[in-house]
Amino acid sequence: MTNPIFDKTEKGREEIATRKYQLASRLRTLLLLFDGKHETADILGKVAGIGLTQESIAELLNNGFIQAAATSINPAAKTTEGSSYSLKEPNSDATHPHAGKTLPNGSTQFEAIYHFYNETIKSTIGLRGYLLQLKVERAGSIEEFRQLRNPYLEAVLKAKGQEIALSLGARLDGLLYFGEEIPPLPPIAGL
Repeated sequence: MTNPIFDKTEKGREEIATRKYQLASRLRTLLLLFDGKHETADILGKVAGIGLTQESIAELLNNGFIQAAATSINPAAKTTEGSSYSLKEPNSDATHPHAGKTLPNGSTQFEAIYHFYNETIKSTIGLRGYLLQLKVERAGSIEEFRQLRNPYLEAVLKAKGQEIALSLGARLDGLLYFGEEIPPLPPIAGL
């Protein structure tokens, strides 16, 4: 049995951002989890408790909200073991200032920031970070991610306290300004 990896289509991203297609809330929850990195079985394991199944994934696929991640995989980024791929950076072209910059794990700066936000919003802020997560989904550039820095750190500070906010802030700043000098940033009350 295959275990494909799916990612949101433009229609799927539009649904997350605007609710244009009025997808049922349970299916919308499932749609949020598709990121082009996790296998279907992993995602189903996370949502099995709310009654979502393979049929739910088929419904998203048939209605054009998700697609096989292979359509956006850059085969040139395949590792020697053949087990890891790198997705193309949105808005990347020869004139984009961050085009081609990669981090030690092989992902681009854009991908690294995107995954950092998504993983840490879920684990530190939880459901209160839902709106912030939608803003991350809509972000299409490094600059847009930089604009989310302060709201993100304020939410982490509220949820987990100063120590964790400072730690995550330092990691985030390293990603946001990868290969650049970190400029003076506006202060956040409590940090």
